[in-house]
Amino acid sequence: MEAAPGSAPPAPAVAATAAALRLALAAPGLPDGPFGCPICLDLLKDPVTVPCGHNFCQGCLGALRERPGPPAANGAAPAARCPLCQEPFPAGLRLRKNRALCEVLPLLSAAAGSPPGGSPSTPPPGLGPPLGPGPGSPLGPGPGSPPMAPGAEEEEEAAAAAVLCDVCPSGARAAAARSCLVCLASFCGPHLEPHRRAAAFRAHRLVPPLRRLEEGLCPRHLQPLDGFCRAEQTCVCARCRAHEHRAHDVVPLEREREHKEAQRAKFLSNVENELEELAVTIAQTRKMVELIKGAATKEREKVEKLFTEASEVLATFQKEVAGFIEDGERSTLAEAETDLHWKEERRAKLAQCKQNLENVPSTDTIYFLQEFQALKIAMEENLSPARSFQKELSFTRSTQAVCTVKDVLSAACKNQWDHLLGKGVDGLSFQETEEAVAESQFPDKSNNPACPESRDYFLKFAFIIDLDSDTADKFIQLFGTKGAKRVLCPIPYPESVTRFINCEQVLGKNLMNRGNYYWEVELIDGWVSIGVITEDFNPRESYDRGRLGRNEKSCCLQWNGQNYVAWFGGFETVIQQPFFHTIGVFLEYSEKALTFYGVKDSKMTCLQQFKVSRFKKGQFDAFQNKINHQFPSLFSYDLKPAFFLESVDAHLQIGPLKKDCVSVLKRR
Repeated sequence: MEAAPGSAPPAPAVAATAAALRLALAAPGLPDGPFGCPICLDLLKDPVTVPCGHNFCQGCLGALRERPGPPAANGAAPAARCPLCQEPFPAGLRLRKNRALCEVLPLLSAAAGSPPGGSPSTPPPGLGPPLGPGPGSPLGPGPGSPPMAPGAEEEEEAAAAAVLCDVCPSGARAAAARSCLVCLASFCGPHLEPHRRAAAFRAHRLVPPLRRLEEGLCPRHLQPLDGFCRAEQTCVCARCRAHEHRAHDVVPLEREREHKEAQRAKFLSNVENELEELAVTIAQTRKMVELIKGAATKEREKVEKLFTEASEVLATFQKEVAGFIEDGERSTLAEAETDLHWKEERRAKLAQCKQNLENVPSTDTIYFLQEFQALKIAMEENLSPARSFQKELSFTRSTQAVCTVKDVLSAACKNQWDHLLGKGVDGLSFQETEEAVAESQFPDKSNNPACPESRDYFLKFAFIIDLDSDTADKFIQLFGTKGAKRVLCPIPYPESVTRFINCEQVLGKNLMNRGNYYWEVELIDGWVSIGVITEDFNPRESYDRGRLGRNEKSCCLQWNGQNYVAWFGGFETVIQQPFFHTIGVFLEYSEKALTFYGVKDSKMTCLQQFKVSRFKKGQFDAFQNKINHQFPSLFSYDLKPAFFLESVDAHLQIGPLKKDCVSVLKRR
């Protein structure tokens, strides 16, 4: 008779099922039979099955997967493995409950008379005690586990008391008895039973408890390290022995330890000797450190004192220069004010006499003659020319003096710094060192080298210049592209970002950045300056800084009506040469040289050369020193011809070289 659906199975069926389950529990192969968890050693609770077919409690397997494992050989995330057979499976695999086992486990619990998940430490009736490892047991310790002498296991457990079991619940973790290099976990005595009883753990390697189990694995192959390569002095695994270390002398770890233990006493003795020597040298080095600190402190104090004295010297010189300027201003200003008062009185007197003469009636002849004579006498008084105070302002040379001091100080600091770094010339004074540096860097050439006899040499480098109207100041009138004249009435030039607004200057359109260039300028009238300027110069600079030669981005030769003056960087040098109507300019860009010539009857007279040159022994020229230090920097830019019409009657003309060049070519 069949049971109704949903009703309980008859008693004989339940008994048969319970008997079958008891027989299954007694089956060998897994801890506590197929229904025990290999991790917690209890009956399965919420069982899950991994791809290899082994079953675990869902909570036990989840807690074990959360623990970090050793990294993969390529640095990737560690792979998930079955805790029992170490077969890998996807780390992100979502494990689901084994529904068949979930239905069988309640029946097993009812048949065994214990709740699901109860402790299996007391086996069900008829199953007998659990099997343990014995001399003839096939489930004894796996290969690679060394035999333990009586009492050795207890000593190792006491020595490794700080290493706790990884399976015990947190808060009640027991001391680990062994560590497994395959499971990468440490186990206490009860949790170590599966490794001793189950055939699946036969290949696992058990070692004394280790704190860092990942160090027992090969970082490349993730296999236990079980050998030592004497050729490369490193621990290796089985795959290392089969590949990279195949031809090397590889011995078991225990044998290598015995070998090292034999050398231990001598090695420790050498280490002890080294430690003693290091203790002595450390004491000596500490004393040297103290000496160095003391010497540095004393030297620092001396240097600070000397710098203070040097600052006082500079401060004193600054006060003296300031006083010199004030004294010069006071004396010159007094004379200028006296001269101004005299001129104002004379002007008033002349104006009065002129007015008196103009107011004389046409019928009063005697009064007219008297007033005319009075005006004539007033005109003839003090006919000597008025004094020019421009050349008597000696205090304006203070800037050049201070610049000289600054350049000398800068050069001295650089020289002494190089000397401190071992780059200086030992045994030489500052001036001798400057001469040695100049001698090594620049060939010995005179400031006025011998000129070719004929102008024809320079015409080979003739450079046709066109004046740029977009740069001309409003008080400069251009005549085509070759002539320029200073005027009193401003010319309404269009707005231009390249136009000079504070200085009566004009530039050429042409750029010079390689090779040699020669051009000529005719001085028609007035004060004229001829030179070169960098392309990036700001045309809106102030009058003091914007004029040619008064900055580090331009240089010029000036005719001031009496003599020639060379200007660069605010420094000047007077040239004692007669007036030349035509000035030749020769720029050697690659040589970083600029030379001005006086041209007359096709003969060339060198007026001034701007070029780095060494000083003659016993001589120092502030202007040449400025050239040596800053003039070469002009040639890191593109250059343009530049002209400064200083006086109100200044007038110049760019020389017509075209016909001369043609005639030279015909003669050649």
